[in-house]
Amino acid sequence: MTDKAAYSYTLLRYVHDVLTGEFVNVGVVLFVPSKGLVRYKMRGTIGRLKGVFPDIDRKAFLTSMAAVRKGLQLVAKSEKDAGLLKSEGDATAIGRRAVPPDDSSLQWSPSGAGLTANTDEALDRLFDRYVSRYDTHYRSRRSDEDVWRPVRQKLEERSLAQHLQEKSISGSVDNIVFKHAWKNGQWHVYEPLSFDLADADGIKTKAREWLGHLSAVVADGKAERFKPYFIVGAPTNPTLQDAYRSAIAILKHAPNNPEVFEEGQLDRLVAQIEDEVRDHNAQA
Repeated sequence: MTDKAAYSYTLLRYVHDVLTGEFVNVGVVLFVPSKGLVRYKMRGTIGRLKGVFPDIDRKAFLTSMAAVRKGLQLVAKSEKDAGLLKSEGDATAIGRRAVPPDDSSLQWSPSGAGLTANTDEALDRLFDRYVSRYDTHYRSRRSDEDVWRPVRQKLEERSLAQHLQEKSISGSVDNIVFKHAWKNGQWHVYEPLSFDLADADGIKTKAREWLGHLSAVVADGKAERFKPYFIVGAPTNPTLQDAYRSAIAILKHAPNNPEVFEEGQLDRLVAQIEDEVRDHNAQA
């Protein structure tokens, strides 16, 4: 029977905005103290992060991750060469030697622990569970653009599409660019969201991210007045309906009292826009 060794592990988190606390796991460090063994696996692309945080600085993130790898490489060599002077700490302590704690966007999680006879398999399992498993959440069967397409068609049929324009809503800590907006006293901004995703976690995570985005923009009270409208597409998998209803509830609790329209309510949405445009033009 193969002996199992005790290990600890820590997750490297990318914290995009300390105000909202939103983060995505981007790496794992595994430490086997009895062997002085340090193993790590880091994200090498920003694909998932770009989907969550569209304004992420790609160059800065990749540069920071390269520095993390270099630091971990040095720590791993130090532990390997330590002999009887192996560290007694856990994986978080190892991570902090490579990247000391500060107020940057890269932060270490508290350590977890386990037993394994194969450290490489354990590392892969941890990485799949905590880092890469969420990569599939944004592979929509239908995209956000697919959800917007019938809205655009109805607006074009009523000669309303030309009233919409791109608008950036900015606070001092964050901004959101809405592709479909118009102003009538305040900005009315329309955002299509496809929840036709792989699983319940992905659906609720996408809604929570929009809750966080809006909260960050209005946090300091400096953003222009705006009213958000979400046009939501349901999942094709009927077993995900509960998660879909939860996502809608999350969106409705976002700042500025958003209105949420499902795909069966598009006629009501377009009629509402038409009435508002007519009243605006009558008062102009």
